[in-house]
Amino acid sequence: MKQPLIQFENFTFQYHSQAEPTLHDIDLTIFKGEKVLIVGPSGSGKSTFAQCINGLIPYTYEGELQGRVTINGKDLTQTSLFDLSFDVGTVLQDTDGQFVGLTVGEDIAFALENDEVSLDKMKAEVDRWAKTVELDRFLSHRPQDLSGGQKQRVSMAGVLIDEAPILLFDEPLANLDPATGKETVDLIDRLHKQTETTIVIIEHRLEDVLYRDVDRIIVFNDGRIVADMLPDELLKTNILIEQGIREPLYVTAMKYAEVDLTTITNLSDIEKVAGNRLKEKLSEWMKDIPEARAQRYDQPQLVLEGIDYRYGKNDRKVLDEISVSLNKGEMISIVGKNGAGKSTLCKAICGFITPSSGSIHWETQPFDQFSIKERADKIGFVMQNPNQMISKKMIWEEVALGLVLRGVSEDEIDRRVEKVLKVCGLYSFRKWPISALSFGQKKRVTIASILVLEPEMIILDEPTAGQDFKHYTEMMTFLKALNQSGMTVVMITHDMHLMLEYTERALVVFDGKIIADTKPVNVLTNEELIHKASLKETSLFTFAKHLALPDPFLFTENFMTYDQEVRLT
Repeated sequence: MKQPLIQFENFTFQYHSQAEPTLHDIDLTIFKGEKVLIVGPSGSGKSTFAQCINGLIPYTYEGELQGRVTINGKDLTQTSLFDLSFDVGTVLQDTDGQFVGLTVGEDIAFALENDEVSLDKMKAEVDRWAKTVELDRFLSHRPQDLSGGQKQRVSMAGVLIDEAPILLFDEPLANLDPATGKETVDLIDRLHKQTETTIVIIEHRLEDVLYRDVDRIIVFNDGRIVADMLPDELLKTNILIEQGIREPLYVTAMKYAEVDLTTITNLSDIEKVAGNRLKEKLSEWMKDIPEARAQRYDQPQLVLEGIDYRYGKNDRKVLDEISVSLNKGEMISIVGKNGAGKSTLCKAICGFITPSSGSIHWETQPFDQFSIKERADKIGFVMQNPNQMISKKMIWEEVALGLVLRGVSEDEIDRRVEKVLKVCGLYSFRKWPISALSFGQKKRVTIASILVLEPEMIILDEPTAGQDFKHYTEMMTFLKALNQSGMTVVMITHDMHLMLEYTERALVVFDGKIIADTKPVNVLTNEELIHKASLKETSLFTFAKHLALPDPFLFTENFMTYDQEVRLT
């Protein structure tokens, strides 16, 4: 008989600062040893649900509770946060905010030090878990110096060492490159099988999580559970789309081809999916899609020639002979693994760092002679971490700040701020303090604060990290509209869907060099390039190869053309 480990019984929760409950009448049981995926749009109640599991509610975030929650047999309201920490280990989205040790080894050992475990046993346990997460060679490194995926593993080891029966992952893939995200999903799966830990994953990137099996998918919206189903059963419905959640692209392709999904087996496993006449139906559908016509851009706007940069005299080059021309009106993606040099390249463009050699021109002007402020009038830069950009307490004030400093009239400020807040899905929060926002919402605030300045070019570092599909689509539709009005849009991204859907040109960065400058579909169908740059083959291409379609490349390209037409009409 299955043992209940997490139980919500007719549970409702309302924050003291809110007029309405965030969670309504939640009835849910998660059993020992299960691996459960929680999905839902931003504001659906996923994070609040998670905070009830690890005890942050009611002990850190206070409010009114109705009903009952039990975690490993312990009543939530009768158990201290300290005691709950032995039952639930949490790996946060922002791993930097979770580190406490000066080295990886110290960070992993932190929980055991608090428990006054003997030094010999502590070293043995640290070595054991460091090997489990493949970090045994990095025990003396600072956690902050590691890549995004390695940081994630440090956090995992730090909670695994306590051997808590429940592991809670809050958007573990949000800041990882595609290949590292895939490795993380694989590692979580191996840990689940080895330790028999109950695992709860909250994640927007549904398709990526389904790289390995999950037992159930629970869909939240408006503080309620909309669905609690087996993955195959859920994918055969329209529930995900109706709730503003992106379903796997290959499933969408089958729906476009009018495949009867009730006849499909192993729908959640892209390498096993099968069905009667599936190949024929998709081949017929593909023939009816007109070929996409690429627009030509030939007016250089920003030109880089021979850009070199290294952080210290004896360090390796972070940028190595970068030469590239960005044309006016283009929408470009910059992709590559964590640490490849993508963000450093953009910092060099904006003047935050000074290249050791090379030149930058804005149209015919020597851009490297411009001050940071002068560059900012031409190029808006949205950083990856929103906390590094925010300087005001309230949302409206933060978005308006740049206009205020430029002496724009109050009426014009109100008009432009209101417009951009609506587009970024933040208007209903306009009077909120920024401290009350999620990481994804803060991200939208920083994007809004740059967009409101209406620069000629905007560079966005991971613009969709932590965004649900609804806000992702709204944001990208807005950026596309800005692009069509003449603004050049450059995006550093780990989101391969974004690259395929919204950009016509991709720059692939590896070890400080641009190793490819081509169409996005060429990148994600090139196995050598994918492996070298830590990317991930698009599921459409994988699916087409699995079905032995005559031209997987054309299938991928045609799907993206058709999908955009459907969603934009």
